[in-house]
Amino acid sequence: MMKIKIVLTIFCSILLSSCYAQMPTDAVAEKMLVYQLANGGWPKQLEDKSVVNYGAALTPELLAKIKETTVKHATFDNKATSREVVYLVKAYKKTQNKAYLKAAEKGLDYILEAQYANGGWPQYYPDKALYRSEITYNDDAMINVLNILNDIALQKNDFEVVNSDYIPKAQKAVAKGIDCILKTQVKQNGELTIWAAQYDKDSLLPAKARAFEPASLATSESASLVRFLMGIKNPSDAVRNSIAGAMKWFNTHKIAGYRFDREKGKTAALIADDTSMAWARFYDLEKNTPIFGDRDNTIKSKLEDLSPERRNGYAWYGNWGQKLIEKEYPKWLAANGK
Repeated sequence: MMKIKIVLTIFCSILLSSCYAQMPTDAVAEKMLVYQLANGGWPKQLEDKSVVNYGAALTPELLAKIKETTVKHATFDNKATSREVVYLVKAYKKTQNKAYLKAAEKGLDYILEAQYANGGWPQYYPDKALYRSEITYNDDAMINVLNILNDIALQKNDFEVVNSDYIPKAQKAVAKGIDCILKTQVKQNGELTIWAAQYDKDSLLPAKARAFEPASLATSESASLVRFLMGIKNPSDAVRNSIAGAMKWFNTHKIAGYRFDREKGKTAALIADDTSMAWARFYDLEKNTPIFGDRDNTIKSKLEDLSPERRNGYAWYGNWGQKLIEKEYPKWLAANGK
């Protein structure tokens, strides 16, 4: 009898292995499984600072570098972690390969664990070095995470495939995230304006990041935050007021008839363009005047005063609020205005 059980066990194991071997795979998803860190997050770069590239072959040398990369590199910066979770969910839906769903859900556990009690997310977790622990709207790090959790809460964009236990967790996390967004909107003389790119995780005050990224009003991130808030169904008065305050600021401070030109070989500058409107990347928190940071931690009031490397190496102006003003906000008002 014992011999029969052993034979049956071996047979079942072989059968399962065979089934898994025949299971459809996705080449990029397979690499994402390899890059995933022990805590469920993903790095944007490895221990030797080489950038994660899913187009690169997994050579023995690269596999060794991946193995050496610790959880301190787990991040939401440059779409890391959010990019992988979204891709793996879609890969699972396409292939039904459960390894992809398992990895995506491990990534969701990491996302939920990294959220602060005040609703914000850091740029990195668990690493707290430099500005990595700050609540980070920069480059849409927190918005990318909130979009995933919102998709789970609303069961859309393929996230209906994840375990239903994540639905209430996602709903709670999104509610806390929205509360954080509302609390961090900068006020000037009692009036709502826009947002900074980073905030101190404890005081919720605007904070600096890299030497050329001062504590300031940040237009690119603010445009994304407005879009996220406009996507909320049945918005509260607080959300409505937040959107209205931000849009008033964007309208007041637009530079009509100009766009930022960074064509290679030319000096970056604002140039006339009747079809465009522009905003500086950063504004003084009180004066609403454009400010520009250099690598030596100095803050300039004119683009022309920056070192050539920084002047040409950063998007100091952009049209981030143009679509909001011309199309998205009017459409939102028509559907949600009182």
